[in-house]
Amino acid sequence: MKAVILAAGEGTRMRPLTSSLPKVMLPIGNKPILEHIVDAAIEAGIEGFVFITGYREETIKEYFGSGEKWGVPIEHVHQEEQLGTANAIGCAKGHVEGSFIVLNGDVLVSPDHIKKMAGRLNDAVITVKKVENPSEFGVIETEGDKVSKIIEKPENPPTDLANAGIYLFGEEIFELIERTPLSPRREYEITDTLQMLIDSSDNVGYELLEDEWIDVGRPWDLLDANKVLLEEIRPEISGLVEPNATLIGDVSVGEGTLIRNGAYIIGPVVIGKDCDIGPNCFIRPSTSIGNNVHIGNAVEVKNSIIMDDTKIGHLTYIGDSIIGRKCNFGAGTKVANLRHDGKNIKVNIKGKRTDSGRRKLGVIMGDDVHTGINSSINVGTVMESGSFTGPGEVVR
Repeated sequence: MKAVILAAGEGTRMRPLTSSLPKVMLPIGNKPILEHIVDAAIEAGIEGFVFITGYREETIKEYFGSGEKWGVPIEHVHQEEQLGTANAIGCAKGHVEGSFIVLNGDVLVSPDHIKKMAGRLNDAVITVKKVENPSEFGVIETEGDKVSKIIEKPENPPTDLANAGIYLFGEEIFELIERTPLSPRREYEITDTLQMLIDSSDNVGYELLEDEWIDVGRPWDLLDANKVLLEEIRPEISGLVEPNATLIGDVSVGEGTLIRNGAYIIGPVVIGKDCDIGPNCFIRPSTSIGNNVHIGNAVEVKNSIIMDDTKIGHLTYIGDSIIGRKCNFGAGTKVANLRHDGKNIKVNIKGKRTDSGRRKLGVIMGDDVHTGINSSINVGTVMESGSFTGPGEVVR
C-alpha cells in the first residue's frame, strides 16, 4: 500500500519560519516534520509514497530524492495551485492503485494508527479524534460503526469527534473529487467529497485516534511536538565530549561536534553535526540544536529549537523560542519568555493578535536575523527573516 502525503502548502501561519522552507520541512528533533511522518508510515508497513508538493518543492525533492535512503519509492507530484484538500488528493490520480492512505505533511501520527487504517476494508475510512473544541474542526456524526455526516466547523457541534485529516481511500474517490464543487472558501474540500461518498455508500467507516496526534499549525506547535519527540530519542554520542563537560539524561551529539569543558546539558536534548558547544554554557531540556551551530560561553538555552548554521556567541539567554537558520546573536542578547502577570502570551499571526495558549513563549525568529550586543527581545515577538537590531535595542 502507498501513502499520499499532502505537502504543497507554505504554511502562512508559520511565517517567517516558512520564508525559505515549506512548513513540512521545518525541523523537529533535528528532522523535518515530513521525515517523521515518512518514518512512522514505513514502520506501519507502507511501501511507497506520493508527495503532493508545491511551495518551495525543490527543498523536499533535494532532501528525499526518490526514496533510496529510506528503501521505498517516493514520487513527487506537483500541485499547480493550492485549491484545497480534494484538489491536492486528486493530483495522486494515476500514481496509486487500489486502496491508499492519505496523510497530512504537518500532522504527526503513530505507526500503530496508520497500520490500523491500512487494515480496514471499508470504501473509505476517516480518522477521528475526540477534542474539547470541536467547533474549530470538521465534526463527524456516526451511526454505529459508520459515518453518517461531516459538518465543517459547526457553531453547535453534535459530537466531539473531529476529523483528524487522515484517510483511507480507494481509487473511486478520484471520480468524486472531479465532481466536487467549490466551497464558500473557494476551495475544493475533501470533506465535501466525503459527504458525496457517504450519501452514495453505507460503507464509510471511522477509526478513533487514541494515540498522540500533533497538528503543527502555528509556530509554538513546533515546541510541543519537539518536546514529545525528544522524549523518545535514543541517545547517541558521535562527537567529542571534553572531560569536564556534564551530560545528564538523554543527550545525543552528532558527528564532528565538540562539547567543551564546563558545558552542562540536561536531556532530552539533541545536538546536530559539526557544532561547537561551550565552554561553560547551560542547555536545558527539550532543546534541539541543528547542524553547524555555535553556542558560546555563558549562554543558556531552554526548551527551544535552534536551526542550522546559527551562532549564539556568549552571555545570551534564549527560552521557549524557535530560531531560524543562519542567525547571529550579539553578546548579551536576552529573550524574555514570561509576562509579569503570568497571563498567556499573544503573538501576531497573519496580522492578528493570537493567543498562543502558552504562559511561556520567547521569540519566533526567521532566517538570517542578526542582533546587536545587549539586545532585549520581549515575549511573543516575531522577527522577520533578514531583520536586525542595533546595540542595546529593545524589540517587542
